[in-house]
Amino acid sequence: MSSKTYPHLIDTHCHLDMKEFDSDRDEVIRRSKDSGIETMITVSSDPESISKCIELSEKYDFIYASVGVHPHDAIKFNEKIYGQLRELAFSGQVLGLNAQETSSLLTPHSSLNKVVAIGETGLDYHYDHSPRKIQQEVFIRHLHLAKESGLPAIIHSRESATDTLRILRESGINKGVMHCFSGDLSMAEEVMSMGLYISIAGPVTFKKSLKLKEVAASIPDDYLLIETDAPYLSPEPYRGKRNEPSFIQSTAKHIAELRGVNFEDIARITTLNAKRLFSIGVIPEKAEIAYKIRDSLYLNITNRCTNRCSFCVKFRSDYVKGHRLSLANEPSEDEIKKEIGDPTSYKEIVFCGYGEPLQRLDTVKNISGWIKEKGGRVRINTNGHANLIHKKNVLPELQGLVDSISISLDAHDEETYNKICKPLFKNAFNEVIRFIKQAKEVIPDVQVTIVELEGVDTEKCRKLADSLGVKIRVRRFNAVG
Repeated sequence: MSSKTYPHLIDTHCHLDMKEFDSDRDEVIRRSKDSGIETMITVSSDPESISKCIELSEKYDFIYASVGVHPHDAIKFNEKIYGQLRELAFSGQVLGLNAQETSSLLTPHSSLNKVVAIGETGLDYHYDHSPRKIQQEVFIRHLHLAKESGLPAIIHSRESATDTLRILRESGINKGVMHCFSGDLSMAEEVMSMGLYISIAGPVTFKKSLKLKEVAASIPDDYLLIETDAPYLSPEPYRGKRNEPSFIQSTAKHIAELRGVNFEDIARITTLNAKRLFSIGVIPEKAEIAYKIRDSLYLNITNRCTNRCSFCVKFRSDYVKGHRLSLANEPSEDEIKKEIGDPTSYKEIVFCGYGEPLQRLDTVKNISGWIKEKGGRVRINTNGHANLIHKKNVLPELQGLVDSISISLDAHDEETYNKICKPLFKNAFNEVIRFIKQAKEVIPDVQVTIVELEGVDTEKCRKLADSLGVKIRVRRFNAVG
């Protein structure tokens, strides 16, 4: 594990073509690369900027372009511009090839295609530089092109949430991003229900941006992107200065603090999301056996489970916090040890992947013993079915090997548990309760967890945990790790 590196950040929205960068554009781009920016998407905002963004994407292999017309300039939109956008959406622009040559070689998802999105488009009722009706008409044209071409839409919305959401719903689009998001959590939830991403920019670092901080802290990993919107909206401590992509580090670190994770976690999560949405870069195909979240190392040793929980992330994604966990084969003990490396490098080693780790009881025992011999700490995240799986009380076998155990309680009664978790075993809920009681006798630290879901009575779960004499952790839906 120690040999692995974390992905760099991707600035999914900046305006490198703008006049603010005319005096030092190449230097700004160099600083961005030196600061760990892997890729930048430079976004056109008016008809004149389209060709400038294309030129930048041709000049630098790590810069991609998005083409569109900002609502401020919607009044300038015409059929000639639409034809230009359509040609770029379907053919892209490749250095050394003209449009006729590229149109026969490229699709919207070609690796050679440097045009990766349609936009910036949307509605802006703050300034009303273009009449609102025209803004709406141009927005609809952009969304139609995005849907037809298969490219994601980059959407701007300022003081126009009602019309923005209405047009998005009517368009049927399900691939895109609400850039520089400024709405509330309710709006974010509606946007995500359409399949769109939420991109957070520098204003999240401002002290008074409480609504935005709530959004940045709450939205699921799978919907989170990050951007600068440079040269605008510099984050703290650069507020008041011209923004540039290298400043994205400050925004990422602040989001990490809000979400209770590390900077590396945010970099990995948002980079993966950007690559998936914009079809850029390389996404690892091999599942990870050991994956880091915060200061802990998690072990993904099986995808088998005796629950089919409605909230389980594996039914929606192959990834947890940017780590691919869908195993092709269960790893051997030697492979697991190799991935761990030095156990003391981490706060704790946690058995927790896509499946129930105690399916592989002997492996857990052997690896835990090896970790303890080397001075590491061990935690197990389990659904509490181990005794049912192995037809015996397995907990005495874990004594001295496990420092803490987190058991999924998930419900306040058997009926709710069966509805939410769909266990393979009869009487599973009562057996989980028994497992919790037995765990207290042999493992120093025992806690139970529930997920905030409709139908789960959190207060009754707390009282049940109190009666069992264990701590309880309440997780938000989609919060993993």
